[in-house]
Amino acid sequence: MSDLERYIEKRKNGDKHFAKKYDEGYEEFKVGIILRNLREEAGLAQDELASALHTHKSVISRIETK
Repeated sequence: MSDLERYIEKRKNGDKHFAKKYDEGYEEFKVGIILRNLREEAGLAQDELASALHTHKSVISRIETK
């Protein structure tokens, strides 16, 4: 386990608010990574995906960079 992983575990164990926010943020991050990977595998640009989903490119960009 790295120093960073030990630090995060220590913070999560000692601060339930931190733990909740960390876990929520990590889940959002994973969704963004999955979306970007699937979009790229499909050969779509952000604006093309946004158009297909009836939204804006900025929305896709925000999700992918969370």
